[in-house]
Amino acid sequence: MAKINMVQAINLALDEMMAEDETVVILGEDVGVDGGVFRVTEGLHAKYGEARVIDTPLAESAIIGTAIGMAMGGLKPVGEMQFSGFSYLMIPQLEGHGSRMRARTQGQFTVPMVMRLPFGGGVRALEHHSESREVFYAHMPGTKVVIPSGPRNARALLRAAILDPDPVVFMEPKRSYRAFKEEVPEKPETMEIGKCQVVQQGNDITVVSWGAMMHTTKKAVAEIEKARGASIELVDLLTVAPMDSDTICESVRKTGRLAIVQEAPRSFGPASEIIACVNDKALMYLEAPAKRVTGFDVATPYFGRELQYMPTVGRARRGIEEALDF
Repeated sequence: MAKINMVQAINLALDEMMAEDETVVILGEDVGVDGGVFRVTEGLHAKYGEARVIDTPLAESAIIGTAIGMAMGGLKPVGEMQFSGFSYLMIPQLEGHGSRMRARTQGQFTVPMVMRLPFGGGVRALEHHSESREVFYAHMPGTKVVIPSGPRNARALLRAAILDPDPVVFMEPKRSYRAFKEEVPEKPETMEIGKCQVVQQGNDITVVSWGAMMHTTKKAVAEIEKARGASIELVDLLTVAPMDSDTICESVRKTGRLAIVQEAPRSFGPASEIIACVNDKALMYLEAPAKRVTGFDVATPYFGRELQYMPTVGRARRGIEEALDF
C-alpha cells in the first residue's frame, strides 16, 4: 500500500471513477488546465479532456445549476466550489431543486451529483475561506453531507458519493489536505455513506469528532490515556447527514459518558444534534452531562487569530477530562 496525503487520495478517487464510468464529469473554477486551486484535480484535464474536466466561469450558482441539469440528463457531475465560503451562492439551487427533485417527481428523476467543498480554518486563508458550516447543508432533506478525516476514508467516501443516486455535499478539510499521509490500498475501496467509524474501542468515555478535528482529538485522547490510563472510545462521524446516531448511542450505552469536538460554531451545530440523539436513545445510560468542545459563535477570524478560534489539543483534552471527572 502506498502512503499518500488527502489531496492525492481525492485525486485518485476521481481518476478511478472517471476511468470506470464515462458519465462521470468534473466542473468548477480552474479545475481543468490548472488542476484546481489546491491541485486536487491535477492531471485529469490532460488525461480525460476538456469535455469531461470543465473549467467554468466564476459563478457558483451556474456550476451547481449546470450540474443539476447534467445529473438529471444522465451524467454524474462532480462540481468543485473552490472554497466553502463561496458555496453559499449555490444554496438556492441545491435547496430549490437538487435536494428535492426525487420528492418533487416522486422518484421519476434523481440528482446523482457531488459538490466538493474545501472547508475549515488553519491554513491562513482570507475571509470567506475558513468557515465550518456543514450544518447549512445537513439541514436540507434529500442532501447527504460527508466529511472525511484522512486520505484513506476520503478516497473511499468520495467513490461512494459519486455512486450515490442523490446529491452529496462532500466537505474536504483543507487543514488535512497535506498535513499527514496514510497507507491507501491499491485496490479501490468504497465506504458506506451514513455510517460512523469506531476508530478505537474504549470503556470510560465516548469521544466523537470529524474532519480536521479528528487529528486534534486523536492527540488529545493519546495525552489523556498516557497521563491517566483512561479507556477512551473514539468515533469518527464521517457523515453528518444522515447521521449514524445508532453507533454513537451504542457506544454511549457502553461508556456512560460523551464528549464531542467540532470546529463549527457552538450554537445549532452537529454536536448539539448528536447530544439530542443521545438524549432520545441513551439518556438513562449517561453518568455525566455531555460535553461540547467547539468553535465560537463569531465570524471566523482572519488568519492572525484563527488558531485561537479553533479547538486545540489542550481545549479538547480539558473538555474530555471534564466529562470524565464529573
